[in-house]
Amino acid sequence: MAVSTHETERTYESAADDCSWPPSLTGLDRAASLVGRGTHELEAVYYDTDDLRLARTGATLRRRTGGTDAGWHLKLPLTGDSREEVRAPLSSEDVPGELSDLVLSRTRGAALRPVMLIRTTRSLHHLLDAGGEVLAELSVDAVSADALLTAGARTAWTEREVELADGVDHALLDGIERMLRHHGLERSRSQSKMIRALQETMTFPEGPRSEADGATAAGVVAGSAGDHVLAYLRQQTAALRDLDPAARRGLPDGVHQMRTSIRRLRGCLRTYRSVLAREATDPLRQELKWLAGELGVERDHEVLRDRFTAAVRELPGELVLGPVNARLELWDARDGAEGRRRTLEALSSRRYLRLLDALRLLTEDPPLRAKAAGKPEKVMVKALRKDYGRLARRMGPALDLAPGPERGAAIHDARKTAKRLRYAAEASRPALGKPAKRLGKRVKAVQGLAGAHHDGVVACDELRRLAVSAQAAGEPGFTWGLLAGQERAAATDCERALPGTWARVRPAARQKALHR
Repeated sequence: MAVSTHETERTYESAADDCSWPPSLTGLDRAASLVGRGTHELEAVYYDTDDLRLARTGATLRRRTGGTDAGWHLKLPLTGDSREEVRAPLSSEDVPGELSDLVLSRTRGAALRPVMLIRTTRSLHHLLDAGGEVLAELSVDAVSADALLTAGARTAWTEREVELADGVDHALLDGIERMLRHHGLERSRSQSKMIRALQETMTFPEGPRSEADGATAAGVVAGSAGDHVLAYLRQQTAALRDLDPAARRGLPDGVHQMRTSIRRLRGCLRTYRSVLAREATDPLRQELKWLAGELGVERDHEVLRDRFTAAVRELPGELVLGPVNARLELWDARDGAEGRRRTLEALSSRRYLRLLDALRLLTEDPPLRAKAAGKPEKVMVKALRKDYGRLARRMGPALDLAPGPERGAAIHDARKTAKRLRYAAEASRPALGKPAKRLGKRVKAVQGLAGAHHDGVVACDELRRLAVSAQAAGEPGFTWGLLAGQERAAATDCERALPGTWARVRPAARQKALHR
């Protein structure tokens, strides 16, 4: 079974081969001694697709032998100097299925094969505190690399690495870097051995290329409305790809964050139809809707489970009558398993992979309309105003209705439009600045209240079903009724607060308000 860890490290190089190593680190906070840990011979075969889809999105997959951590290592980019490393035991030459699944959103179904052989002679030191605990690993690596995609291409270099131990403050890494710079070392231009080996044995860009960082597509005017829309689409496409491993493993908030990226993509494609041709974007929106629906089964259950569990925990013991927790666990096991199955089935489907391919094609070869070349202050503002008008036509009449199911359904419908306006404002922020930020913030508040109201209504319905099941089994229904009453009261509070919050949106959506 694969095990996940986080690593934080930096790599350094020096123009002088005789650079002193290990350097003196006297004076570093908490550092007491530097202890040698010998020399290790490491050999790693790196796997990727023929067109290097892992490397181009900042990920690496290797089968390493030698050293203290032999095995399969999948490294996924996080923020800053950190990466997630997923390790699996050494097996055959075939990539473990668990790891190949975790890179599926990057490979998009393309086969993995050996692409680079890297041998490293590592001289290792540990930086210790006064109690003998490891603060960081410092190593000097003599590296040789043989490209397996380009016959006969070889390269070699020497680099230094500093890796923080788990739980050590990032400030220590900055302190070590200051001392390394004093000794003539500079941060490596390459983010990993694999990237450097590719750069020195074949034509490969400086650093991994991400959909989020792509250059302006052909035919797109820099700084235009089309340029800003495509930048946002690239960003959200990359987020969808990067969030896949967390959602696939059922990590906390993974499915939720992935669904949020899907909604952002759908909203952007819907709002900025004047920029991109509907013939291409409408089918994409339908596929995104399908994926959101499949993930929504698990996410909706997660929301209710966390809500009910917290509510029961906060009740005084004398108000929890009968096997309430046991029934919640039974309900969670049944409905939660179905949601998990739907998620995994969707993320393993050819339909999902075709969607990822289509999103990539959209950002690389966009179906531009004439207004894509227009100024964002005109094109994007007009689109935002149009979305606001659509929201006003829904929210106003909804709030005029008498309290009840019809009003609740109308508010929920308006909430979907508010969500789209919020994400459209988010996409326009780099172009429109504070006015778009202000509009997005106020619409988010409306969306939040409407969403909390809807969640309360859904929770009441589910609690009623739980109460019916409990009573059929001869269990007390008191606690379920109490929880339903709390949910109903909270939903009513949100409904009452909504008109005042909605009133603050209109000034921010005026034509003049959306210009700097």
